Amino acid sequence: MKKNGHVQFCLFILTGIAAVLAAAILSLFMGSTNISWQTVLQALFSPDLAKHQHLAIIELRLPRTLGDILAGASFALALCLAAASQINFSLTVFASFLGASMAALIVFGLLKINHRKTDSVRLVLAGSAVSVFLTSICQFISIFANIGQDLTFWTAGGTAGIRMDQLTIAAPVILFGLISALLLSRKISLLSLGDDTARGLGLDVERSTWLSLFVVMVLAGSAVSLAGPIAFVGLLVPYFVRFFVGGDYQKVIPGSMIAGALFMVLADVAARVINAPSETPVGLIFAVIGVPVFIWIARKGDILSD
Repeated sequence: MKKNGHVQFCLFILTGIAAVLAAAILSLFMGSTNISWQTVLQALFSPDLAKHQHLAIIELRLPRTLGDILAGASFALALCLAAASQINFSLTVFASFLGASMAALIVFGLLKINHRKTDSVRLVLAGSAVSVFLTSICQFISIFANIGQDLTFWTAGGTAGIRMDQLTIAAPVILFGLISALLLSRKISLLSLGDDTARGLGLDVERSTWLSLFVVMVLAGSAVSLAGPIAFVGLLVPYFVRFFVGGDYQKVIPGSMIAGALFMVLADVAARVINAPSETPVGLIFAVIGVPVFIWIARKGDILSD
């Protein structure tokens, strides 16, 4: 039985990697403007930046596709880790990282006042309160700095504005977060059993929780800086991954990383072609699909729970 589960997990991972590669190729070949496949191949293997279409592939579609993969994987893992270790989190990479760090520390600090036990109800209430407070600050800044339109587009979610110089900053940070999440997967599995059980199994709960918190902040802050707050990636992907690989976070974490990247790339391709040549926000794509699915999951009462 254990052997069959391992084979199923390996098949899921290999199939997922192949699907991500196929979706990435599709993303390079499809967009709001029609570019022939011959031109795309020439732009990738023999680019001439004097040609407008080559420039569009190298400067727009390629970094956008890479950004989709990194942001999708980060969103999926950030909430996966946060849910498993009972952590919550809420116009640059560094600014977004600091914002995510502040939000996570505030929420976590509220939950630890008087050494109270962390539970789902307090988690939601604290996260909601901090979210409303920070949203109000963002609205004040947008009005004061006259950047309401830009902020609205960013809030809707999307990777249309990603450029290679942004990736050179965000990619190393995200890769560090993804690798750290994989290394923490065993500790995350123990934390998902509850503090008392994990402590009884020899885990340093406080240290592991703070490490998980740090990784969540890195992943969430970096992903939001690239694509905006597309929460439904993180809400839905780990749940469906668990359906295929089971509840062991040593399998859920790598599976969520791959599935998150796949869903993000496919959603971005859809956002480009649904109303071409105009852009549809990726956040809207996920919301239309995710809201009814999330309601169904929430009614079942087992979202991200064993």
